[in-house]
Amino acid sequence: MSDQGRIARRFAALAAEGRAGLVTFVTAGDPDAATCLELVRGLPGAGADLIEIGMPFTDPMADGPAIQAASLRALAAGASMVNTLALVRAFRAGDDATPVILMGYFNPIYRYGVERFLADAKTAGVDGLIVVDLPPEEDAELCLPALEAGISFIRLATPTTDDARLPAVLRHTSGFVYYVSITGITGTAAASDQAVSDAVTRLRRHTGLPIAVGFGISTAARAAAVAKVADAAVVGSAIVGRLAAGLDAAGKAKPGLVADVLSFVGELAEGVRGARR
Repeated sequence: MSDQGRIARRFAALAAEGRAGLVTFVTAGDPDAATCLELVRGLPGAGADLIEIGMPFTDPMADGPAIQAASLRALAAGASMVNTLALVRAFRAGDDATPVILMGYFNPIYRYGVERFLADAKTAGVDGLIVVDLPPEEDAELCLPALEAGISFIRLATPTTDDARLPAVLRHTSGFVYYVSITGITGTAAASDQAVSDAVTRLRRHTGLPIAVGFGISTAARAAAVAKVADAAVVGSAIVGRLAAGLDAAGKAKPGLVADVLSFVGELAEGVRGARR
């Protein structure tokens, strides 16, 4: 199955169903490799339509406390780029349909080696990349090689991305556009329904790509509100926070952690799926 095709196929299927999708985020290797794999394998069944997997990094400056802590937990448990790609490969062994997007920062990719990373990511079954600290001016570093390798490069647009800037942001974007609905770090505030609606309308004037909205979505009701106007709702910090709540004092997974997180994903999915009824 062609890697770039999974994202397009999934959004086409969602459009045919007349609903938005749920994009879920977890950090690779959090809280440990085995628990993380069990969780990722369970996400589609719980209602996740696309899966974002965070590449652990020591200095995730765009992320709030929840995802920063997840990155540090994963690194403490031995997470690495090799292990992140192994997680995707293991997931792909049982699921060839759900799109997988790696999200994070350029440094770990650069250290791994761009060419080697793209080849290994493609083989593992990665469909797209979101790299938050590479602006369009740096497209030659990773974006263009990724597109050539058949991996979508998904750009972030924010409330401060004005109409003059948008064409540059969107020029080489593929897969979907990720609208960051607030200014600031992940997991902090939430945008109003009207602000999200206005932003999606504005983005649609500039692109025919699906629009996913994230940052500040922490409940089924918020996810449903976004799913009324956007093509997908992205939930990250709230899922990571739910995972953290299932850890013991030593940071190890307590029994029932995975089931609890998947139950929460199920609630979010219900909100998203019922949004336009």
